[in-house]
Amino acid sequence: MSMFSTGILVLTSPLHTLPLRIAPVLSSAAQVVERTLYVHLHPGLNLGVGGGQPRPVFIPPVVDLSSLITGLYSNAANVCGHLDVRVLLTNVRAHPNNASSPETGGTGVAGNPFPSPQPLSHSPEVVLTDFALQDPGQSPLVAQCLQRYTGYCYVCTPGLASVLLHPQLQKLEEEVEKEGQKDDWDSRSERMETYSEVVVGGTFDRLHGAHKTLLNISCLLANKRFLIGVCDQELLKKKVLKELIEPYALRVQRLHEFLQDVKPSLQYEIVPLSDPFGPSVIDAQLQCIVVSEETRRGGEAVNKKRLENGLPGLVLHEIQLLKDAHHTEMEEEKISSSSLRSRLLGTLLTDPKNKSHLPLVPYVIGLTGSSGSGKSSIAQQLEAMGAVRIDSDQLGHETYQPGEVAYNRVLEEFGSDLINEDKTINRRALGRKVFGNKERLKALTDIVWPEIALLVKERIQQAREEGKQVCVVDAAVLLEAGWTDIVHEVWVAVIPEEEAVSRITARDGVSQEDAVRRLQSQWPNTQQVEQANVVLCTLWEPEITQKQVRKAWDLLQKRIQQSREGAKPPS
Repeated sequence: MSMFSTGILVLTSPLHTLPLRIAPVLSSAAQVVERTLYVHLHPGLNLGVGGGQPRPVFIPPVVDLSSLITGLYSNAANVCGHLDVRVLLTNVRAHPNNASSPETGGTGVAGNPFPSPQPLSHSPEVVLTDFALQDPGQSPLVAQCLQRYTGYCYVCTPGLASVLLHPQLQKLEEEVEKEGQKDDWDSRSERMETYSEVVVGGTFDRLHGAHKTLLNISCLLANKRFLIGVCDQELLKKKVLKELIEPYALRVQRLHEFLQDVKPSLQYEIVPLSDPFGPSVIDAQLQCIVVSEETRRGGEAVNKKRLENGLPGLVLHEIQLLKDAHHTEMEEEKISSSSLRSRLLGTLLTDPKNKSHLPLVPYVIGLTGSSGSGKSSIAQQLEAMGAVRIDSDQLGHETYQPGEVAYNRVLEEFGSDLINEDKTINRRALGRKVFGNKERLKALTDIVWPEIALLVKERIQQAREEGKQVCVVDAAVLLEAGWTDIVHEVWVAVIPEEEAVSRITARDGVSQEDAVRRLQSQWPNTQQVEQANVVLCTLWEPEITQKQVRKAWDLLQKRIQQSREGAKPPS
């Protein structure tokens, strides 16, 4: 079967039977679609022969629909986590006259939710459906009817393909029929209370199923305006692996794209949050705040502040957390951004730049990180896996030895009073001369760093002559010194500052103030991560670090093999 980048899934089964069908439907859809899967709900839609060409209708927001959305995103995370699933709500609307009638397919509200086809961020190339075929011979006609229906609702790619998933769901359909469930979901379902203006808050990093559930249900509840507060700056400081959080602008862009797809009729307002409350405690128009069991206390705190400000409290609409079926021992049981960030450790975050001037053998990794980050222990583990470790700090010591080029230049620049009795340079005294003086420090690094780089290149050449496949340049100043042009990839070890301070004081016997000053003289983690191809973190137990390093090493071997195969001349 052909694979398509973007598809739209039209669900036609009665609403109360859909929970039983979600997992197999999504699993089947994932065999056809590989990137974005939109979901359009029209319970009771008849695509069969004799029903005429069906049209989209409004369906009311009901509690069962909210539960279905939660289940849909939960199942998507479990069975097709690689897909960007988005439940579309353009045809969901509260209405005083929700009576079922033949012209609404027995499920909805009279009216046309699509005066013109709705453009989506990604144009669907294929439409899929769970519609139950009564006669296999009807397939071509049903497919045609489905394509026309979808084109009436959304702007699709010309030549829209169609796939009927029902044959793969036949067994499940028979089980549902045996249960004798009725199709009048509309009369069974409790209507949701909706509100003119709704607010939510969150980090919204790497938009995942739990975020989408929160946003979709908020869109169900909102009739007019939806206010979203996005954590920024101060609120990110205590986040796990904060260096891997997407930039604010990118998070907002992805939020806006998702929301415009889901319900374009709403007025969206996305604002940065620098404190836990933001506009939720001063906006008199807001009526409802959507929370989870985890953030309910935050919602109660918002209402306390509103009352202090003379504003009425907000209705707290609580949604359930989504369980993460793939979580590890070190991760939360719920689907969370912090777990997703931890899974990025050891993986390739950005493709390496073209380094055609460098031979592919040995493949050179530049490993860096701030003081206390654990980069040297990572380098030792990579060495145990087969890499040649090149310790730039040790090479730095060599440059200060009598007879070396840097030795004479340092004495000329900083004075012969630095010479010890054994003719070596007193590096502690040298440090005092450059400490706190950027100009003098630059004068020193301009002398020493180029000499260290020459020694690094010599060690790489030596490894090449010995037939070694991988070198790891362990260098705290890799980025500051501009040595990225001598390595194929940059790997960065990160650690929270408070942990780094604790490690430095215990290891070197210095005060906390000195440890903080040392860290402040180096590139911050965020700046280093911006240059990284791979990020590692030694915050947790050694076994977890070892798993990260092993994953990074195994993935590296695959990349090296692919790069070398790509460099081979065609046979």
